[in-house]
Amino acid sequence: MGRLSRFNPAPGVKDFWTEFRRPQPYRIPILLASIAIPGAMLYMFASQETMVPPRSPDVTYITSFAPDRTDDEIIESNIENQLRKDERRERLEEIEARRRALYRELGRASGLDVDAMEAEAEAERIREEAEAEIERRERLDAAGLEEIE
Repeated sequence: MGRLSRFNPAPGVKDFWTEFRRPQPYRIPILLASIAIPGAMLYMFASQETMVPPRSPDVTYITSFAPDRTDDEIIESNIENQLRKDERRERLEEIEARRRALYRELGRASGLDVDAMEAEAEAERIREEAEAEIERRERLDAAGLEEIE
């Protein structure tokens, strides 16, 4: 309770009200002056506009290639990267094929018609690809671009 009495504003408000109620001829002008001075200062600070230009960002460039590479070196690294990408895609396709085979076996063991489910999934995939192609062509037409083959 000792802390509460230290920060309790009630005695201060009570003391102010006791002094303010006493009949003095200058109490209203003093009250107005004591409100006007901080009010004027707050108004001046609040109405002040200072536009600080934004600080330009510190850009750190990360270079992973030698800046003095020749075109032949660039082409060679692109070919190597494409080969790695193709190998990775082949491995992922093998994993997907193995996973589909396992699910096919599980479905057959569970008594499901796996062939019908695969045909339905293939039809849905073809439909989604066709819709994506139509949307792509509409976007190209809307942008006024021609298809590059």
